[in-house]
Amino acid sequence: MLEDRLVHIETKIAFQEDMIEELSKTIYQQQQKLERLEAVCRSLAGHIEALSAAKDGGMPANERPPHY
Repeated sequence: MLEDRLVHIETKIAFQEDMIEELSKTIYQQQQKLERLEAVCRSLAGHIEALSAAKDGGMPANERPPHY
C-alpha cells in the first residue's frame, strides 16, 4: 500500500517535470518569436516614418502648404 502510494507520487513528479520542461521550451520559443516580431515592427515603423517624411517633403504634419 505504502509502496503503491510512493510509486504514484514518483510518477506524478516525473510527469510534472516533463510538463515543466515542455512549458519552458514553449516559453523560450515564444520569446524568440516575440523578439523577431518586435524587430519587424521597429523596421516597419522606421519605413513608415521615412515614407511619411519623403511624402511631406520634410514638412511638419500641422503646417499649411505654401499655396494656402
